[in-house]
Amino acid sequence: MIVIELQDATRVYKIGEMETHALRGVNLTIEDGEFTALVGPSGSGKTTALQLMGCLDRPTSGRVLLQGEDVTKLSANKRADLRRGTIGFVFQFFALIPGLSAYENIELPLLLSGANGKQRKARVAELLEAVGLSERAKHRPDQMSGGEQQRVAVARALATEPILILADEPTANLDTENGRQVMEIMLRLNEETGTTFVCATHDPRVIPFARRVVELRDGKVADDKQYEGDTR
Repeated sequence: MIVIELQDATRVYKIGEMETHALRGVNLTIEDGEFTALVGPSGSGKTTALQLMGCLDRPTSGRVLLQGEDVTKLSANKRADLRRGTIGFVFQFFALIPGLSAYENIELPLLLSGANGKQRKARVAELLEAVGLSERAKHRPDQMSGGEQQRVAVARALATEPILILADEPTANLDTENGRQVMEIMLRLNEETGTTFVCATHDPRVIPFARRVVELRDGKVADDKQYEGDTR
């Protein structure tokens, strides 16, 4: 099953009379269960492609299909409704709510989705165990390491059981060991749950974990390689 598809997608940003062509006719299909790395230098279009996949932005031309539905012409509110419960996000700077504990940060999307107390408690406990942070449930972000915060962010992204996780530079602010641990957790969860993962990164440490590596260069797909088995 195709989860997300970019069809001849372009994205042009205009500042006054200056135009920046972030994407130039990108065609990209992501299928159910993939673990894909979007790679390329700064300015290659990785983050822009991720924003289109996440229905956070619309292409200047071309189409974006989420589970076969064309989301290109939808309003921002309708795109938000569509992605709620369907897409989870992991950000470079964690984006946790400072005043909430690890438990509460993971619980928040479940509250917003209307899950009852029993459902929330069971799901948060399951996710804390999955990312190895059961004993840190009551800790706030300022009481955790960067690696622990990112693991909470991964758990939060998975809370509503989305079909697609989009991670933007998930290891950029982590040291080698913490970066490795986060990638191992995401790969394991991909394999165990079948959730599709797409990571935009310029970090070469991420590439060995991917089963597919799509290279963007100057806003175009320059290379697209599939891998089988463990490449680490």
